[in-house]
Amino acid sequence: MADEELSDWHREILEFERAWPAGRAGKDEAMRTQLSLSPARYYQVLGSVIETEPALRYDPLLVTSLLRNRENRISTREQRITPSTGS
Repeated sequence: MADEELSDWHREILEFERAWPAGRAGKDEAMRTQLSLSPARYYQVLGSVIETEPALRYDPLLVTSLLRNRENRISTREQRITPSTGS
């Protein structure tokens, strides 16, 4: 997908994510009704889409923000799992 343009489907996923304010209730149900996707599948698709150059070109602010949020969640999870060695 690196040399391709973003598909209409992937564009719809990004637009849905951009349009949904953080913390607003009902997102899971909207995923099901508007996109015909379970929340788990939606986040799988979104996660793969944001790793592509076409997605970054299409909406650099959204994609950069989503990537940064994902990295923060991973870092937080690793800190909980890995005990600190204390100095």
